[in-house]
Amino acid sequence: MELFREKFYRKLNKISLKFKRNLLNTIHWENRMIGIRGARGVGKTTLILQYIKGNLPLNESIIYISLDDIYFTSNSLSEYVDDFVKKGGKYLFIDEVHKYKNWSIELKNIYDNYADLKIVFTGSSILPLIKSKADLSRRAIMYDMQGLSFREFLNITHKLDFESVSLPDILSNHTEISMLINNKIKPILEMGKYNEKGYYPYFIESNRDYLIFLAETINQTLEADIPIYLDLNVESVEKMKKLLFIISTSVPFKPNISKLSETIGITRNTLKTMLHYLYKANIINLLFTGTKGISILQKPEKIYLHHPNLMYALSPNHINIGTLRETFFYNQLQNLFSVKYTNTGDFLVDDKYTFEIGGKNKTYKQIKNIPNSYIVADNIEYGAGNKIPLFLFGFLY
Repeated sequence: MELFREKFYRKLNKISLKFKRNLLNTIHWENRMIGIRGARGVGKTTLILQYIKGNLPLNESIIYISLDDIYFTSNSLSEYVDDFVKKGGKYLFIDEVHKYKNWSIELKNIYDNYADLKIVFTGSSILPLIKSKADLSRRAIMYDMQGLSFREFLNITHKLDFESVSLPDILSNHTEISMLINNKIKPILEMGKYNEKGYYPYFIESNRDYLIFLAETINQTLEADIPIYLDLNVESVEKMKKLLFIISTSVPFKPNISKLSETIGITRNTLKTMLHYLYKANIINLLFTGTKGISILQKPEKIYLHHPNLMYALSPNHINIGTLRETFFYNQLQNLFSVKYTNTGDFLVDDKYTFEIGGKNKTYKQIKNIPNSYIVADNIEYGAGNKIPLFLFGFLY
């Protein structure tokens, strides 16, 4: 117990409270069990340590542990928690739950057996609840953590205090909002920096090695995280890497499932399953039509990388400006809205708004007869009417 406390305090001592993610104030921390999912590197550990440092007293009632610690290879979480509670434990913060084989069963039992214990756990964005060995969906309140928005990136790098903006405000008041932003920074210049090295918080520690860290993170996800759920052997992992390479040099495209599966040497269903898990791992984004109840085996209409940073890390010599714009837009909206494929524009949002993404000279030709349709234009500081600067959609969260 003391060894974990020493590790906990060492981590906590390095945590700064100068910048806090929006999610920190969104989570209802009073709930008995909270789960936070997110891709590697988005800042889940920092988030929970910031909450502890800013809101809880440091005493025997609080502990932070990580289940990738070697201790848990030969000791059970349940036994550890029982000892913790008997010694006055009331707040349990658990990192990397997906690294522990029976995490869902033991968390269910811990929740049921210790009514006065509050539990917060973090895990991979792939983390299942309903399909795990024990259904935690009725016990745990889940939150999905994304990487930094463009707004958050600006607040960190320039020590600013931009507030998030709602989609209706952007659509109706974009000129006024643009004026406020342009008075403080050059959004076009800053957006170029963000698209290359700004989505994952570790640029704060090492901007120079950012893309190297990102490539290593992707590799760890492919070799360690996804195989936990897909039970992949080494050969299958290599085929998934080949799939990602093909995607990264071609996005966005309408995939030919038969041709793609033949090229990689896997079945059509295996290909669709791999795409699903790459999507859940926040490495790629899949764009579907407006059907309800998307299944693992449904064919996507388009495939993107999850964020422009991944384009620079995986395929720096194949970056297409049009693809980069669409990737940025989809990424900044996907966690807040329903984003679907449409034949009349690039994206259909919440089954209501049609968006066509392009450069500053993009016209209304393709969407002129579509109600609630907008041009989202790159390389403009101010819009007019239904033509809106692309960078504004980075202020949604």
